[in-house]
Amino acid sequence: MDNKKYYFAVDLGATSGRTILGTLVDGRLEQEELTRFPNNLIETGGHFYWDIYALYLEMIKGLQVVGKRGLDITSIGIDTWGVDFVFIGDDDAILRNPVAYRDPHTFAAFDDYLTNVMDRKAVYDITGIQFMNFNSLFQLHAMRKAGNTAMKNCKKILFVPDALSWMLTGEAVCEYTIASTSQMLDPRTGDLSEKLIESVGLTRDHFGRMVQPGTKIGVLTEEVQKMTGLGAVPVIAVAGHDTGAAVAAVPAKNEQFAYLSSGTWSLIGIETKEAIINERSYELNFTNEGGIEGTTRFLKNICGMWLYERCRKEWPEEVRKLSHPELQGSAMQVEAFRSIINPDDKAFANPSSMIEAIQQYCCETGQAVPETPAEICRCIFDSLALRYRQVFGWLKEFASFDLNMLHIIGGGSLNKYLNQFTADACGIEVLAGPQECTAIGNIMLQAKASGDVSDIWAMRAIIANSVEMVPYHPTGDKAAWEQAYEKYLKVTNQK
Repeated sequence: MDNKKYYFAVDLGATSGRTILGTLVDGRLEQEELTRFPNNLIETGGHFYWDIYALYLEMIKGLQVVGKRGLDITSIGIDTWGVDFVFIGDDDAILRNPVAYRDPHTFAAFDDYLTNVMDRKAVYDITGIQFMNFNSLFQLHAMRKAGNTAMKNCKKILFVPDALSWMLTGEAVCEYTIASTSQMLDPRTGDLSEKLIESVGLTRDHFGRMVQPGTKIGVLTEEVQKMTGLGAVPVIAVAGHDTGAAVAAVPAKNEQFAYLSSGTWSLIGIETKEAIINERSYELNFTNEGGIEGTTRFLKNICGMWLYERCRKEWPEEVRKLSHPELQGSAMQVEAFRSIINPDDKAFANPSSMIEAIQQYCCETGQAVPETPAEICRCIFDSLALRYRQVFGWLKEFASFDLNMLHIIGGGSLNKYLNQFTADACGIEVLAGPQECTAIGNIMLQAKASGDVSDIWAMRAIIANSVEMVPYHPTGDKAAWEQAYEKYLKVTNQK
């Protein structure tokens, strides 16, 4: 008889998703990917949407694989990207597919809200959240201004992981880490701010009950049990925000570390016991997102490999056929710091052509204009490393402890060139890995909920014992990086 405890993780990103089976064996985590599928952005009627029903169907397919194998899973956990949400009607039906955060309807709404509804500083003082035009607060304001009928007629608003859990269980909750991405949560009270909710014409009753990571939401409905061949399996509110799950999986030995979750987005920060909300954090636009066990993820959201991914789609087929190491290796033959951009400039948010946006930026700042894929790739990597250096320097100001290690996690942890650049730029030892950190965090939080793991440090010890981490030490020309940083500050108008 198989006495193992199996945990089923649903890990959804902005471009793809997976279902994973995890189990703990002899103090190590073992994982098996069951299914992998695309998460397609749908453009119709002048807006961009996610297909919530397609994501639900993919969850069911993964659970059906488990059912056919006759496995007795202990629980289910779901993590996704942040800020987006689903409207539920009085008849307990989804009113419309969720609008995607990439939709441009928030561009004008962002400025309108901060000019005509609530002052920027007042919003930050409540939430401590980085200002980004697609945060839920500004999405809701845009929808209200546009007379969105789904918003007008909704009974509940559920963030994406909570909506998927609701589809499995029928229970409506508001998980803390995902709610913290909305720019409507007050970290001091641990709940959504009624003042901010009311500012977009809603009430607290429109949202589910607030729950912390590790809380049991409910069990699979009879409908889902019948479709999957499973029993009344509990669904656990893990860290619903994928970055929350990823940071929970950082294999650190102590609190003296910074993390860089490297993927489409780069999120660089520290883990703190309290939110840091002051004049300096406001000035630098840092964010305070919810973590597990009452921690705060004090971080900055940076445009990451989105730049590279978008360029790669535009390059000719013969370039796209190259492996990532081949293309990135050719970029290493290009002169260092020849062209530098600010990865977080508005020009790179969602341009029709990322290549043209980068070239125009370099032209307007009086630099050499990158033409070849290798030159563009080198420009992106140099620029990201310099942006990391800038934010890491700020983190050292805020931390109440010495930072002696930078953990790079996520898909970007496989990028050996950018990892080395990051170690050189920041002047600190880097440990790269794990790659699949969101799924690992998801699974380990389920294990904690079931009593298999005692706390976050026990989780991290198991993770460190289960994954390969690659060290990177500063080896580059320190003077060259200093000069490059001076150039970065100049071309980004920060000097």
